[in-house]
Amino acid sequence: MAKVAVFGTGYWGKNLIRNLHALGALARVVKRSPESREQVAEWAPGVPVSADAAAVLADPGIGAVALATPAETHFELVRRALEAGKDVLVEKPLTLKADEARALVDLAAARGRILMVGHQLEYHPAVERTYELVRAGELGEVRYVVSNRLNWGRFRSEENALWSLAPHDVGLVLGVLGAEPVEVCATGGAFLQPGIADNAVVQMKFPGGARAHLFVSWLHPLKERALVVVGSKQALSFDDMAGKLRLHDHGVDWKSGKPVPVQGKDVEVPFAKDEPLRRECQHFLDCIRERAVPRTDGRMGLRVVSVLDAAQRSLERGGEIVRLGS
Repeated sequence: MAKVAVFGTGYWGKNLIRNLHALGALARVVKRSPESREQVAEWAPGVPVSADAAAVLADPGIGAVALATPAETHFELVRRALEAGKDVLVEKPLTLKADEARALVDLAAARGRILMVGHQLEYHPAVERTYELVRAGELGEVRYVVSNRLNWGRFRSEENALWSLAPHDVGLVLGVLGAEPVEVCATGGAFLQPGIADNAVVQMKFPGGARAHLFVSWLHPLKERALVVVGSKQALSFDDMAGKLRLHDHGVDWKSGKPVPVQGKDVEVPFAKDEPLRRECQHFLDCIRERAVPRTDGRMGLRVVSVLDAAQRSLERGGEIVRLGS
């Protein structure tokens, strides 16, 4: 089994440490602060903590790294890890710039290394079931997708709410529609810190006319993580907080040339209760062993960053529509 070093012991780093240790793959944790040793001893007894990132990257006994560091450090750390011959799992977003993400994808291909991005929701059993239902045609033609990711707190100074929260939702929308948008526009407000948006609304137009609407905020008093997919036959909703996935058999009748809503049944869709991050970590280890392309590889991460980059440009231009290339 591959031996993995985790960089970072913060909010998400501790979860990677816990899961990779449980899977028997954690060899080292990289963190400068001395207090991290006590924390790691609780999460992963017996695993050494190193402050020397360069020495860890140079260690031939370490075959892969998992990066849970601030987003602005991703490009440099991923680049160094790939150049050192390591396979890499990096938390989303892959980078904060589309050209940097593209450079890392090219570098991974040139070095023959695995580059995987931690879009954890892609490994959520409810999301996997959503994709199955959409691709099986259960919803009919998908007309629009709505995704809300709202909560109070965890304010950031290095990145805005768009880059902090929306990578989840952009990935979901691209997965549901199986395409990339042709137009993106975004608006938001910076209320706490100048130039750092605390909320954002992103609208996307896709080939064929499908639409998507995202709302992210860290200034919302109610915590919400919800996805709605509306199709020509049925709609689907996923309430992550309640752990519920539902099909809504609602229809439309036409009377005297006017649409009339028809209230159908709501059916709960069962799905496995496995921890998404454990599945993600296992997938990373499987891809290393089999030298396989991850489901959330660097190219998928690049597609998400490209949409976020377009949304950021629109945000800075007061909601101007940004058209993406073919």
